[in-house]
This record gives sequence, C-alpha cells and structure tokens, in this order.
Amino acid sequence: MDRSRHMHYERHRSDRVGWLRAAVLGANDGIVSIAGLVVGVAAGGASATTIIASGVAGTVAGAMSMAAGEYVSVKSQADAEHADLALERRELREDPHSELDELTRIYRQRGLDEELARAVAEQLTAHDALAAHARDELGITETLRARPLQAAASSAAAFIVGAALPMLTALLVPAAHVTLATTLATLIGLCLTGALAASLGGASPGRGALRVTFWGAMAMAAAALIGRLFQIPV
Repeated sequence: MDRSRHMHYERHRSDRVGWLRAAVLGANDGIVSIAGLVVGVAAGGASATTIIASGVAGTVAGAMSMAAGEYVSVKSQADAEHADLALERRELREDPHSELDELTRIYRQRGLDEELARAVAEQLTAHDALAAHARDELGITETLRARPLQAAASSAAAFIVGAALPMLTALLVPAAHVTLATTLATLIGLCLTGALAASLGGASPGRGALRVTFWGAMAMAAAALIGRLFQIPV
C-alpha cells in the first residue's frame, strides 16, 4: 500500500507571523497616516499641488520610519535570542548533566513520566542539544525566529501600498472634493485590509474589518477637525 496517499497534511498560519504582523501594521499605518495627512491639509484649504506634495513627503518619510522602527524593534528581539542561545551553548558545554536534568524536568512538567521524560531528553540531546533547549526551554523555533530585515521590508512595502490609496484619490479628485473622496476611499480600503489580515490570521474577517475601519475613521476625523480649526493653507 502506498502510504504517501494517506499522509495527513495540515496547513498552519504561525509561519506567517513574522511578516504578516509587520505588513498589516505597515498597510494600515500607510492608509491612515497619509489619508489623515491629505484630509487635514485639504480641510485647511491647501491647493491640489500642496496636497499631493504633502502626501508624497509623508509617504517617503512614513515608509522609512516604519522600516527603521520595525528593524530596530525586531533586531532587539533577535539580539536577545542570540544572547540566550549563546548562554545555553556555554551551559551545555560546561555542565551538560544539569542541562539534561533541566530538559527532563521540562518534559515531566508537560505530562511525561520520569522514565520516558529522561529517555526523550537523552535522545534529543544526542541529536541536537542546543535545538532541543532552544525550542523547549527558551521557546525559540525556526518558524518564530526574529527576522529584522523581513519585518522592515514587509512594513515599508506595505506602508507604500497602503499610502497609494489616499494618494491616488487625491490625484484623481478635484481639490474641493478631496476630503470626502479620500475619507470614503480610505474607509473602504481599511475595511478590505482589515478583513484580509484577519482572514490570513485565521480570525473573523468581519471583526477585523470593523476593528481597523473604526480606528481609521477616528484618526481621519481628528485630522479633518484640526485642519478646519486652523484653516491655514500649507
């Protein structure tokens, strides 16, 4: 019998965590930040040229800021992981017996009896001791490892894609209608990105869309209010 026909395949979403979080954050920030900028400047009575120039400047600065912020944040996590692995590597070299006992205790706490826990610890230690401790003691796995460059690139690219929505709206719509058109386009965009992000993460698309759209609407309302209060063309 061909056993390959009966292999059970499961598709998990945890391998997307690294780039998905950064991409969702970048896209939503790109939409909301640039839409708020465009709406605020337009509400202040600025010309079409000023609105577009402000949007472009905001997109460039925002993308760079997102990339830098994500890189520094995730790099700090990666540095902590490397430091923990270095410590674990030294402990395995200097006191392997205690490390074996530690691994045994971990498996006992997870439900194995003493004999089986010891046997599993010994076999995994013989196979790859550092990997076993990284996974079961420190919670560091290859799937969830910090990847600073991936996070930075995902966040910056998603910010630019998100910012394109309010920018294109501002380009295509007369200056007198930019505020209303950008607001509507942004709310629709936030609804779609919220639903897509939730779907990719295995959550309810409806709740994701509502959550993201609500906070985006609050941000644009605040920007429009500030623009109308000052009424100062930039």
